[in-house]
Amino acid sequence: MATQAFKKIYTKISNVTKATCMLSATGVGNDELALIHGRMAQVVKIIGDEVTLQVFEGTEGIPTNAEVVFLGKAPTLKVSDQLAGRFFNAYGLPIDGGAQPEGREVEIGGPSVNPVRRKQPSELIATGIAGIDLNNTLVTGQKIPFFADPDQPFNEVMAMVAMRAKSDKIILGGMGMTNDDYLFFKNTFSNAGALDRIVSFINTTEDPSVERLLIPDMALTAAEYFAVEKNEKVLVLLTDMTNYADALAIVSNRMDQIPSKDSMPGSIYSDLAKIYEKAVQFPDGGSITIIAVTTLSGGDITHAVPDNTGYITEGQLYLRKDSNVGKVIIDPFRSLSRLKQLVIGKKTRDDHPQVMNAAVRLFSDAANAQTKMENGFDLTDYDNRSLAFADDYSRQLLAIDVNVDTTEMLDIAWKLFGEHFTPAEVNIKQSLVEKYWVGENKA
Repeated sequence: MATQAFKKIYTKISNVTKATCMLSATGVGNDELALIHGRMAQVVKIIGDEVTLQVFEGTEGIPTNAEVVFLGKAPTLKVSDQLAGRFFNAYGLPIDGGAQPEGREVEIGGPSVNPVRRKQPSELIATGIAGIDLNNTLVTGQKIPFFADPDQPFNEVMAMVAMRAKSDKIILGGMGMTNDDYLFFKNTFSNAGALDRIVSFINTTEDPSVERLLIPDMALTAAEYFAVEKNEKVLVLLTDMTNYADALAIVSNRMDQIPSKDSMPGSIYSDLAKIYEKAVQFPDGGSITIIAVTTLSGGDITHAVPDNTGYITEGQLYLRKDSNVGKVIIDPFRSLSRLKQLVIGKKTRDDHPQVMNAAVRLFSDAANAQTKMENGFDLTDYDNRSLAFADDYSRQLLAIDVNVDTTEMLDIAWKLFGEHFTPAEVNIKQSLVEKYWVGENKA
């Protein structure tokens, strides 16, 4: 008991629910960690001397005279360059067989950056996926979610973004991952030789679901170390925020809080905003960009989690299966990056804004032609050409397995314009047509 000599120990629990224990205690802080019957717990409510502790592994089998040891601190992470290339659990402990990294101990879940210290984002983040870089360009310091159905390959897309994104560090926060997903990420990173710039915090389906609540804060504490102290461009990938929200709901329901829409706690907006608002561009070059996955239940965009997320983030990216080409694409109609105008045509080639707009407009014409065809109407020559263009555009640019840089994306788009349309139909500024049109007819 020597190690616990200076820690507060109690043995009288007044109330036990499915997830929480209550007792009288003094000098205890909010978010402080404790051990109850050898299980990790955290202070979630203090009213006078009555303290409520959330037990991560559940309370089954805990007697009312169990030993409660307060650890005197909130959850922390040791931050240093030794984090790079490592895999940790929700408590920041290694799960890759390596030693515990040394470093400065930092409390997780601190406040987001003072707006005065922020700079307007203006640096391009290239992912190599044209559906993002061409139509929905991302900017350092941005926060944006992928909205995807559970059967879509969102983890593969996240891994692709991690491999291709031009950033100094990638921080992966996995919540409720299957072991297959965890091994997929681990093998992908190892095989690509990119482990040295990736830090991963993983909670699998075998771990207590409530531990998921620690993962985003762990990931963002590591991100802040590299962005603030090393002035690095950090990309944080969080998957899956729906699992995070479900864990929030479990805790609030077990604490007998009255649920709001879709069984979510009334605090769901501020719980999500606390995470997303950590995205920032610092004046001296460091930045934190957050890309998260929010899985949709039956494609329901009005559910409380995607609905609240949409108010907080700067756009969204939609994955959908294009049945015409049999590939998963970034949907150009429902996806939106609200910050793209800060970089397109400025940090990318001068024709980028016009090419982007023309391609989406022609893709929209193809969608109208598809509707005509399905309803048995005759198609014009232009309709047929726009349908052929849409197939090529989906296959060569929108599909998530395409990996080209922004300049090459623009060149491919010009090639497709020249194959299927006249310059008048594409309707791009004449000076750009003369500079970039691929094909004989420039008139």
